[in-house]
Amino acid sequence: MTGSRLRFVPALVVIALQLPYPLVHGHARDVLTIVTVLVFAIVSMSYAIVHRGLGYAAVLAVVAGVGGFLVEVLGVHTGVPFGSYRYDGGLGPAVLGVPVIIGLAWLMMAHPCVVVAERVVAGRPARIGAAAIGLAGWDVFLDPQMVEARHWHWSDPSPHLPGVDRIPLSNFGGWLLVALVMSAALVAVSRAPASGAERPVALLWIWVWLSSALAALAFFHHRAVAGWGLLVMGLVGVPLLRREVRR
Repeated sequence: MTGSRLRFVPALVVIALQLPYPLVHGHARDVLTIVTVLVFAIVSMSYAIVHRGLGYAAVLAVVAGVGGFLVEVLGVHTGVPFGSYRYDGGLGPAVLGVPVIIGLAWLMMAHPCVVVAERVVAGRPARIGAAAIGLAGWDVFLDPQMVEARHWHWSDPSPHLPGVDRIPLSNFGGWLLVALVMSAALVAVSRAPASGAERPVALLWIWVWLSSALAALAFFHHRAVAGWGLLVMGLVGVPLLRREVRR
């Protein structure tokens, strides 16, 4: 296998871990969730280090990993900026009411969103916006799935998106706000590598987008979640797909 193909292997490992998620249940699904997030975070960090250097990777770890965890602590104890919610267990050890793995979940998707933004738009403000939409749009899939799995719940899930009645709109607004801050910090220190260097990361983002929609529709029977997620992530995903198909 050539070096250009080897660089796809870490992304393929993540995809292989995600494939059985709809087919397992109970404790096995909880363990698979934790392992997948951990491996995905390691893969994202590895691509960041190899292609963008230790400086960018350090900002990614602090802003997305540590910052993501701390904003969740703030959210759990104050309701700001997501609304009032609580974690219910199943995601491993928790500190201050928040599972440690949650910080890694922010980190694992933050870098792919920056990579995708750089491939579809030019200019720092546009890239910040595109990365933030890519990250906040992912939560349209994530929150309903995790609430269904009883990992957390909302005290008052209203007002909400049509058909997504267990997640308040405040959560998506909070995600967009946090995603904008994270994206601004990462885009500010990012130096995009050669055009094809991080293509596996972009393809991994596409996989998350489309497979999440398929899972919501075919396995979890949430047509509204599938539709909203396809739409929001598609604001970035459709231009990305067009670019990748042309390549």
